[in-house]
Amino acid sequence: MKNLTGAELRTAFLQFFAKQGHSIQPSSSLLPGNDPTLLFTNAGMVQFKDVFLGREKRSYVRATTSQRCVRAGGKHNDLENVGYTARHHTFFEMLGNFSFGDYFKQEAIYFAWDFLTKELEIPADKLWVTVFDEDSEAEKIWLEDVKIDPGRFSRIGAKDNFWSMGDIGPCGPCTEIFYDHGDDIAGGPPGTPEEDGDRYIEIWNLVFMQYDRDAEGLLTPLPKPSVDTGMGLERIAAVLQGVHNNYEIDLFQKLLTTGAELAGIQDLTESSLRVIADHIRSCAFLVVDGVLPSNEGRGYVLRRIIRRAIRHGYRLGIREVFFYQLVAPLVAEMGEAYPELAAAQGQVERVLKVEEERFAETLEQGMKILEACVEKMTGKVIPGNVVFQLYDTYGFPVDLTADYARENNLAVDHAGFDIAMGAQRDRARAAKNFGADYNQTIKLDAETEFTGYQKLNDQAQIIGLFQQSQAVDVLPQGAEGVVVLDSTPFYAESGGQVGDLGRIEADGAIFEVTNTQKQGGSLFLHYGKVIAGELKNNATCNAMVEPLTRQSIALNHSATHLLHAALRQVLGEHVTQKGSLVNAERLRFDFSHFEPMTANEIKIIERMVNQQIRHNADVTEDVMSKDDALNAGAMALFGEKYGDEVRVLKIGEFSTELCGGIHVRRAGDIGLFKIISETGVASGVRRIEAITGEAAIKWLEGREKTIAEIAHVVKAVPETAAEKVQQLMDKSKLLEKELERLQAKLASSAGGELANQAVEIDGIKVLAIKLEDVEPKAMGDVLDQLKNKLGSAAIVLATVSNDKVNLIAGVSKDQVSRLKAGDLVNSVATQVGGKGGGRPDMARAGGTEPGKLDAALKQVPEWVRAQLGNK
Repeated sequence: MKNLTGAELRTAFLQFFAKQGHSIQPSSSLLPGNDPTLLFTNAGMVQFKDVFLGREKRSYVRATTSQRCVRAGGKHNDLENVGYTARHHTFFEMLGNFSFGDYFKQEAIYFAWDFLTKELEIPADKLWVTVFDEDSEAEKIWLEDVKIDPGRFSRIGAKDNFWSMGDIGPCGPCTEIFYDHGDDIAGGPPGTPEEDGDRYIEIWNLVFMQYDRDAEGLLTPLPKPSVDTGMGLERIAAVLQGVHNNYEIDLFQKLLTTGAELAGIQDLTESSLRVIADHIRSCAFLVVDGVLPSNEGRGYVLRRIIRRAIRHGYRLGIREVFFYQLVAPLVAEMGEAYPELAAAQGQVERVLKVEEERFAETLEQGMKILEACVEKMTGKVIPGNVVFQLYDTYGFPVDLTADYARENNLAVDHAGFDIAMGAQRDRARAAKNFGADYNQTIKLDAETEFTGYQKLNDQAQIIGLFQQSQAVDVLPQGAEGVVVLDSTPFYAESGGQVGDLGRIEADGAIFEVTNTQKQGGSLFLHYGKVIAGELKNNATCNAMVEPLTRQSIALNHSATHLLHAALRQVLGEHVTQKGSLVNAERLRFDFSHFEPMTANEIKIIERMVNQQIRHNADVTEDVMSKDDALNAGAMALFGEKYGDEVRVLKIGEFSTELCGGIHVRRAGDIGLFKIISETGVASGVRRIEAITGEAAIKWLEGREKTIAEIAHVVKAVPETAAEKVQQLMDKSKLLEKELERLQAKLASSAGGELANQAVEIDGIKVLAIKLEDVEPKAMGDVLDQLKNKLGSAAIVLATVSNDKVNLIAGVSKDQVSRLKAGDLVNSVATQVGGKGGGRPDMARAGGTEPGKLDAALKQVPEWVRAQLGNK
């Protein structure tokens, strides 16, 4: 049996199938672009799903990949098992070979057997095979053609050996290949009661998609049956490297040793160390593919994985920010196979470091609360309300609490947590306001041809009218509804660009279009209201897009492309689009970046975009294969679905992107570009809002008017207005300081008189008084003067400014063992609608009820007397 590294094994697999006529395809993104039901790419077949379903055709009928996968959320979630078993991972690589209606069972079985026994030289007597118990064809191939030993062959039922994409659709039987790790490890062959042991480990699954299952469960043979296989790289590497645990293979060694050094430990089998080594792989590749930590969706899962790794570092005694330091050894191990990881190393490190820094305080606080709760518990179950409090108030993920419970032989009250979570969701649902529903499902077996790239007006036929998703024959005057046409110049909302507005006219009826949406890939839905006549189904109509609105949208959309390119040039290639909105008023562009842009960076970006506008380059579009477009440097968005043929939008040589939106003819049509704000919207995500054309000119005119008004007020010309304003500001600050100095002097000179109003209680001079015409900033000076004059003292001073009470309390240092300034000031503050705090010898507070101040101050001597009486 060969002994190969993980990298050598990956190459050997791909090259073997390339020799068998398979096209080597790159790993797709971890964000599936063709399946909204999946959180992450979790198997090698995901990128080929539409090919298997017959919706998409490729230039090849055989393919092979090494696909990076994540299983950490949704239906396929291995997160909680990672670190405690030999083979569970959140991130793994799936080796696969695929046939799209080309070869079938016999070739697939022979390919697998030859690769394992000939290419890798694994002894045949170490391999065990299972088939679906009704698949006599596969059974015959194994027993009669391959001649596998019948003693190492099992028939398994549909639970384990029949695969399907879902309840309906393509499906078929499987045959699985297992490796026998030897009789020194517990466990029985597959199909036996002892199969859950670790002796026999599945290494390869061959799926034969030969049926289409309908809603009634009826199986119909597919006209072109296909093959989908998957073999875990980590599992087969463990076999070849002679180890039983995946974490002992070479791909993990740099990660484990680096983690051990950071933790100051020697034992590489420590479960927390293995969690960290696994999690850095999934976290790094998710960031590479454009996911950033957040509180929803994929970003939330990433945040959970990061926080779980950090918690396990905490368990190992690591108290410094450490997780990001594992990126470099990961790049050293996998950067050659995945150059995008090496290119994004700096970005990944920044994301992880910032997230860990933000979670550090939460982790320590959450652990203290959790440990305090466990100390008080009488049983072995952590209450659900405590789990929910940690999750809801402190952002402490439930799986971290579950991890802690497992490590300490405790259980978690998941039912109690679910009840608390359900109550919170009910509250949120009750408080939520819902707007117009543009997601109604229109049942219509038709397509709309889009003609809006060339036309703003077009003749079409009405092929569907709908009210509240129900088909109707007529929309009367005043009715709101949806119109579907066989062709339309109206652009449907997509890619951040809003849908077109306009009119549809037919036989005297006028339908005002207020939004255009798309259902599926090619059904355009025109939402609006009949403002004249009645609109009838099957009528011939004129569809007219509102031209000025469309033009304004086009200006902003083209400017967005220029902005994206400029950001990448100025800030770095880590900048990727995280969302956008393009309408007639402005453009909004969200992008990955980990610090606010400087004023100079904003100025450079603005100048760069306006320079491209002045260059007035042609805006060209071309349709080409996706691979050709990407090779030509076109920007594509992770998670977006692109077919084999894509529309490439170029603005001169400055910007090249895949885009189906509406754009200007030449860059100069944009006229003017102006950034009006740059803000943060999430961890590692910034937002720019900008305007173009007429809107930008009006904005500048408004600013010019404001500057002229300021210049008039300060008696200057616009060119010198800023200098004059600065002079006035400087003069104002000097006057404020002089006023504070005079007030402090006045208050200090009055200190003697104030001291005479103190009363003595048990050897302490007590004074509580309201000061007139003293700024809050000067109160500290007065307090110090009074402390010096009174000696052993407890003092409360108050002022009222703008209907707000300001309080300061002081206790001489020789009396802080008997009285605390914080308690003293709060004895007054709570009576005037406030609270405060500070050091034992000095504390401040505020209040909102000045009418109660005099009474509150009068009770101070009695409060002091009561406190001293309690000592």
